[in-house]
Amino acid sequence: MLGGQIRVIVTGSAPIDKAVMELLKVCFACPIGEGYGLTETCASTTLTFMDDPESGCVGGPLVNSKIKLCDLPELNYLSTDNPPRGEICIFSPCVMEGYFDSPDMNSEVFIDGTRWFRTGDVG
Repeated sequence: MLGGQIRVIVTGSAPIDKAVMELLKVCFACPIGEGYGLTETCASTTLTFMDDPESGCVGGPLVNSKIKLCDLPELNYLSTDNPPRGEICIFSPCVMEGYFDSPDMNSEVFIDGTRWFRTGDVG
């Protein structure tokens, strides 16, 4: 149906079940990368290696991104836990400068006036 022309597939937006990802790799017979990002980070922030045989993770940070976990004491998630837990925060030139005409919202999503963006996601 697809003419054998698919060379690579990249998925994002929502996690794909590991079993579904493995089935897709067999059906399409091409590398499938899984990534993580948000609209506010211009989509991609992480991506798996295209030749990674494992499924079920979103890979490491792209070369232009830094990622850290920030403590969420209200959930008892600390970056010092073993393994570390917390809110995923991203620093990158791809992170938006701010929400248009929304200084209150901007103060909520950026850490202390820096370009570190609070995603609201827990990792």
